[in-house]
Amino acid sequence: MRNIGIFAHVDAGKTTLSEQMLLKAGAIRTAGSVDSGTAHTDSLPVEQKRGISVRAKCVRLNWRGEAINLIDTPGHTDFSAEIERSLWALDGAVMVVSGAEGVQPQTELLFEALRAQEIPVFFFINKMDREGADAVRVISQIRRRLTPQAAPLFDPDALAEAVCGADDELMERYLAGESIPDTEILSRLSALAKKGEVLPVLIGSALKGQGIESVLDGIVDFLPPPDASQSVLCGVAFALEYDRLLGRGVWVRLYGGQLENRSAVTLPGRLDPLTGEKTSVQSKITQIRGVSGEDAGVLRAGEIGVVYGAQMKIGQVIGDPALLPRKVQPGAFRAPLTTVRVEADNPQSQKELAAACAALSDEDPLLRTRFVRDTGELHMDAMGAIQLEILQDALKTRFGLAAHFSNPTVIYRETIAQEAEGFCAYTMPKPCWAILQFLIRPAPRGSGVHFRSAVPGREILPRYQHQVEQALPLALSQGRLGWQVTDVDITLIGGSHHQFHTHPLDFIVATPWAIQDGLRRGGSVLLEPVLRILFRVPPDYAGRIMSDVNAMRGEVTEIKSEEDLASITALVPAAESMEYPVRLAQITGGRGGMSIRLDGYRDCPLELGARAPRRGVDPLDTSKYILAARSALEGGIFDL
Repeated sequence: MRNIGIFAHVDAGKTTLSEQMLLKAGAIRTAGSVDSGTAHTDSLPVEQKRGISVRAKCVRLNWRGEAINLIDTPGHTDFSAEIERSLWALDGAVMVVSGAEGVQPQTELLFEALRAQEIPVFFFINKMDREGADAVRVISQIRRRLTPQAAPLFDPDALAEAVCGADDELMERYLAGESIPDTEILSRLSALAKKGEVLPVLIGSALKGQGIESVLDGIVDFLPPPDASQSVLCGVAFALEYDRLLGRGVWVRLYGGQLENRSAVTLPGRLDPLTGEKTSVQSKITQIRGVSGEDAGVLRAGEIGVVYGAQMKIGQVIGDPALLPRKVQPGAFRAPLTTVRVEADNPQSQKELAAACAALSDEDPLLRTRFVRDTGELHMDAMGAIQLEILQDALKTRFGLAAHFSNPTVIYRETIAQEAEGFCAYTMPKPCWAILQFLIRPAPRGSGVHFRSAVPGREILPRYQHQVEQALPLALSQGRLGWQVTDVDITLIGGSHHQFHTHPLDFIVATPWAIQDGLRRGGSVLLEPVLRILFRVPPDYAGRIMSDVNAMRGEVTEIKSEEDLASITALVPAAESMEYPVRLAQITGGRGGMSIRLDGYRDCPLELGARAPRRGVDPLDTSKYILAARSALEGGIFDL
């Protein structure tokens, strides 16, 4: 078996390659087309209408006696979350690069993500039928921009050099002038490629059906099979789908143990008011289907399948997380940097719209949905304009709701301006008793949140101190400017519990109260997201790009000349650069490209940024806050 993904920049021919692989392997009778909306891996109506991949799609084919689970991923950066989740399920990957356009900025980001997860890769240089396609030029780009370990199979000398360079014993023989047989080179190449130490390069044209068999052979020869030896249960939920009859299904990659129909899985539950920790709940599996939709009944180590019944969420680890081969961390590849207000065209449908947006957030945890209680506004985080179009279409076709979005607003963060103490005495109305005193200090940019306690256990029992630490994410989810608080050092320096009056939830209620008191005393600093942007443009446009960077309050950090392109690296505030991809295409006539990643956050004058509306009750409005805490134990301030 092989569990592999296909990755590429936009329009490199990734979905066309997937179609041709399915056709060559006999999984389909005729190849679909992206342009005509008939691609088998683009099954959503919006994908067929727009001719782009929105969701990662897993399909099954067989080649040379091996079952191959193939995940075709989106290419557009707005759907980076789908790409990231696919990485959790893979053992190997095919990286598609256009022979005409060559290595694009998005190619570099995708390759870095694959290498960071230590996923073995081989390259397929596609579109070799196009005018201007040049495999030698593209391989040179791959070696300079991505990896020097690229080994072209169509060049025997370069292949032998790459393989020998990764194998000490072969290198000694090679330098001694020994002629090493091609069969031995290929045998060593297979072993090295499966470990990710050499990256084979194949060429062809998916549109013309050229080189397809070599890609299928490459999956079997150069990418590793899953390790199915682990008997302890371990897996990850990486996607959702809905079946008309079975309802909500969760795509699961199992790394160890097995799951069976009618068995129960242990999942995290709600916050336990006694311990401050999330409890575990048992959720029963009603049915398991294989990749091809067959009733599998059981899912074993190394396999991918769809599990129905169990209320798992995307990114949820099943079983022992220590056994996962890679970290499951939603948003590590790319997180949303903008938020929008969602409004129903019919105001009477706003409640149904909130439920629909919550369902979409369940499918994609990065689409965080927030409800502003005082104004009734609904806010959702989003990656970009194309994703918003897709969401609008999904609300219409799936939920029958017509909705529109406000202009995107950048998601800021905030921190404390100066050292301050925060205090809370939650002693009324009885029964309750939780007294807390924090020292909150500013911390270096990018350092996050650090907490420690300097209070003896006799003054605040250890279990209550643990509750305080568990409640900090809630307490810091909104600062005095309404944004998430970061870059602070927090020390618990005082407080007390009461032997008789302290209720199990009191310290969870008191923590946001005391933290907000400290943030009010210390003042707030607005932090704006800053992007590291890599521009690759024809040299004649370099001066224009640098001028635009300065106009966007940015700074150029590096300039390089590469062949017929100028490479410019710059740091630019996200708020200033949201529309720049369109402008870049206009300036360069579509000949320029850019890749974007979050560099960090820096101080921003409030007049150049924005406040965020507060969700829920402000803890410093103590009367309302206590009422909310005592009447909403199933949600509200306790919904961590």
